[in-house]
Order: sequence, then C-alpha cells, then structure tokens
Amino acid sequence: MSAEKLTDVFAALESRPLGFSLPQAELLAHLRWNEQGLIPVVAQDVHTNSVLMMAWMNQEALEVSLREQRMCYWSRSRQQLWRKGETSGNQQRLHALRIDCDGDCILCLVEQIGPACHTGRPNCFYWQLKGDRAEIISAPH
Repeated sequence: MSAEKLTDVFAALESRPLGFSLPQAELLAHLRWNEQGLIPVVAQDVHTNSVLMMAWMNQEALEVSLREQRMCYWSRSRQQLWRKGETSGNQQRLHALRIDCDGDCILCLVEQIGPACHTGRPNCFYWQLKGDRAEIISAPH
C-alpha cells in the first residue's frame, strides 16, 4: 500500500471519539515501515516518563515484543533481532505500546531494569548542547 493511502487511513481515524477501538491487527496492518521494513521506536520509562532510547523494529520484533511483553528490537548493525537485555540483563518490560498519528513511529512505555544505555547510563540521551558546546550530563552507574 502506498504511503499516501496509509496516511489516509490514519487521517480517517483522527476524528474518532475517545474510547473508539478497532482490532489491534487492523491498525498494525497500516503501520508505515521504511524501505528497509523498519519503524522507529522510542522507549520511555513508565514510572518516570524519562525518554530512555530510540531503536528500530521490524515486523517480527514488534510481534515478539507484543507476545512476550519484553522489548525486542531489530539491530541494524548485526542485522538480527535484539531482545533488550539478552546479554546485559538490563531488560525492558513492555507496559504499553502506542502508535503516533501518522502510523510511522511507535512509543513504548517500559519498565527499565538496570541502565538503558550500553554505556551504563540511565538513558542514551546523555549529550546536551549548550551554546556552542556539547556536554555529557550523566555518568554511567
């Protein structure tokens, strides 16, 4: 299905009232995957609302995450599924999965166990731009 038609599906749903629902599979069938079959995913801490990381999912990673209620992503560098915490133990338990208004981005509310970033920091967003400088604002735990 073309990107225009996919957007039309989400646009058509914009005016639905609070509480409107449809089968999960029906909405998921209209997600806008990129040319590599991936969609961006933002992981947010369900308790603190802190944005933890951004990663990518393919269809299989999405299905695994929903089935196991544990975050699974697609590793672009390794070209394989990546269950968050499979080697580090720093897992993410899925509490809620949300889809944006265009169907081209996913937000996952997760319970983070241990640090989210491979550097040992609480999240992956530890660089902050200040004026003409870039500063590290959190240390590994």
